[in-house]
Amino acid sequence: MVGERWTILILRDAFRGVHRFDDFQRSLGVARNVLQTRLLRLVDEGLLDRRRYQEHPPRHEYRLTARGEDLWPVLLALMEWGERHRSEGEPAPRAVHRDCGGALTQHCLCSACETQIEVGDVELRYDGSDVRVA
Repeated sequence: MVGERWTILILRDAFRGVHRFDDFQRSLGVARNVLQTRLLRLVDEGLLDRRRYQEHPPRHEYRLTARGEDLWPVLLALMEWGERHRSEGEPAPRAVHRDCGGALTQHCLCSACETQIEVGDVELRYDGSDVRVA
């Protein structure tokens, strides 16, 4: 669902406060028919809520649902990865805390001991069997 072309960028813009079709289109430069298809799919999948804000002509805005907001850590992780691996001189957006301006970082913490976890410390478990990720 979020792997379709343009979808992750639409969600990124929604997190940035873009809500209206024309604003998404202007920001992304995506074809209108593609944008319409993606927005309706995100509504159907429960990631965005479609709300009418004008009657004549009918116009809608798109707001993140709780399910859509749950993707925030994923987008933050992708942004952090992009910042670390971007080309020299290439501008990249940074996620910052609105109140103090501090940069946000994505950390994996163990829910039991609150230790910061690195990739070599992880096991994926399916149906009781252990699969080590290294």
